[in-house]
Amino acid sequence: MTHDGGHSELSDQMVIRRQKVDEWREQRIEPFGGRFVQSHYSTDIITNFTELEGTEVSVAGRIRARRGHGKACFIDLQDTMGSIQLYAKVDLLGQEAYTHLGRLDIGDIIGVNGTVFRTNRGEISIEMKTFELLAKALRPLPEKWHGLKDVELRYRQRYLDLITNSAARKVFESRSKIIKAMREFLENKGFLEVETPMLHPVLGGANARPFVTYHNALDMSFYLRIAPELYLKKLLVGGIDRVFEIGKNFRNEGVSTKHNPEFTAMEAYWAYADFEDMMRLTEELTAYMAVQATGSTVVEYQGMKLDFTPPWPRMSMNDSVKEHTGLDILSMTDSEAVTQARNLGVSVKDDATVGEVLNAVFEDKVEEHLVQPTYITHHPVDVSPLAKRNAENPLVTDRFEAYANTWEILNGFSELNDPIDQRGRFERQMEARARGDEEAQELDEDFLEALEYGMPPAAGLGIGIDRLVMLLTNSASIRDVLLFPHMRPRD
Repeated sequence: MTHDGGHSELSDQMVIRRQKVDEWREQRIEPFGGRFVQSHYSTDIITNFTELEGTEVSVAGRIRARRGHGKACFIDLQDTMGSIQLYAKVDLLGQEAYTHLGRLDIGDIIGVNGTVFRTNRGEISIEMKTFELLAKALRPLPEKWHGLKDVELRYRQRYLDLITNSAARKVFESRSKIIKAMREFLENKGFLEVETPMLHPVLGGANARPFVTYHNALDMSFYLRIAPELYLKKLLVGGIDRVFEIGKNFRNEGVSTKHNPEFTAMEAYWAYADFEDMMRLTEELTAYMAVQATGSTVVEYQGMKLDFTPPWPRMSMNDSVKEHTGLDILSMTDSEAVTQARNLGVSVKDDATVGEVLNAVFEDKVEEHLVQPTYITHHPVDVSPLAKRNAENPLVTDRFEAYANTWEILNGFSELNDPIDQRGRFERQMEARARGDEEAQELDEDFLEALEYGMPPAAGLGIGIDRLVMLLTNSASIRDVLLFPHMRPRD
């Protein structure tokens, strides 16, 4: 019977492994050991062999392979950093210990003390003096090829993927470097990292369909946050001029190769700056993360080279639509815009505004052309309820989105700090919600009250970390960069 990850019927191997647990204990050997002190990791020994040759070391890890019979054998030991070869011979271990070693299975976790040396074939190894069984594996590992190729198993049982697939481990090591680089960059620019609530009493900060939960002690319904924006802006009111947060957001929307309803994002707010300042900071930040993760601002993604070197090209949303369709939508009336969009085959509502039409045509006709990192600016007011109006054209806002590989990877704007204008936009959002728009925001009186005390002019930024990690690690699906993506039940 093959490994199936289930708990119902035991395979022959699983039965034998459970019998071994009883046998170990009959011999007063505990198969699930305790503390073991490691002096080195595998890569430490290999990298520093010249200094360590002949030295006694202690290592621990999982048995991945075994070769040899009789009075000597070789074992491949995998630890958190890599793998190293162990050499065991009956003369050094003693017959009893060597017999115990022979009863270990692939997947068992052991601790080893031994001496660093190089074999006759030139392979850096450890000659075993003693070993301890630290954890008996009751299930056989999947075959290496199976762990690499069975996508369902990789996502559902990520721990097996990490054991059998070194490339998967490298993706998550790179993810950690990317987030660390993000923190370093922002902190060096004077930004303070904070934490704000995950449970929101009012739906706000973005246009998205929420998850709803219930707080028993307060007897209240709450939304899992779709964005931390409104809380972070309250901190601007409170005098924290540069602030950022990295954390989870939740949007109850579809799952695709580039979207997960539970995702990690970073939002930053910078008092007394505008969207131009934030665009410059953002491209510098993204380039810094690319270098830290890959060594270069030019990265390869699925056969394409993406160049994140600043500065990135910039184009207004209306100009980008004009370039790809010939239409100057902002010069039209609402009805003219609707007619022209439908002539292009773009689906829009009968009562759509010029701004809503412009956004719809952009998404349908322009996004697919934005391969290299590019800023799209000046989004319509109708689809930007929290952004400051442009001083020259009140139909649009001082907002930007960056695209790469045709995906939106970040969003930012000069923040709206006029509480009267903000109230009016919230009211229009509520009207849209009353018409059935489940993604429209609610009117947040607490936030408006904070604005009325005065929020300095500011620029804001939101980056979807998962999607950016995909680009910087050459990962085809968002599930490849999530350790434990949500899956449908096996049945």
